Amino acid sequence: MDIITQLQDQVNKMAYLTYNTVGTLQRDAPPSRLSQIYPEPTAAPPDTAAVSAEQPKVMASTLVEAAKQFDALVAALPVAEGGEETQMKRIAQLQAENEEVGKELKKELEAADNELKEVRGLFHVAADNCLRFKPPR
Repeated sequence: MDIITQLQDQVNKMAYLTYNTVGTLQRDAPPSRLSQIYPEPTAAPPDTAAVSAEQPKVMASTLVEAAKQFDALVAALPVAEGGEETQMKRIAQLQAENEEVGKELKKELEAADNELKEVRGLFHVAADNCLRFKPPR
């Protein structure tokens, strides 16, 4: 698997973990009073309070570990050589090569089209000759 695919997989994993972490925190967060108008929220049962206190720490550490793996993958990317000017020269060189190969391919395609026309003409001549020399019934 190439490095770009690994990076994409890691980004997807981080998005999944973030989505689940926020959803779980939203679901399990203890209620809080938003305004004096509303009554005091009821306290969470003691069993869920112990679970919900440990769960965010585990989720946070999992998310941090995924971020560290992402950073390690980014660090493994090859370093761009030279700088922007060198890269622009390389791009121009590759474009020139591409144009030259394109011209060569165009010439080959024209030659192939001419050969196809010639073969079709010979086929028609051969077919006509076969039909002319076929004995009548």
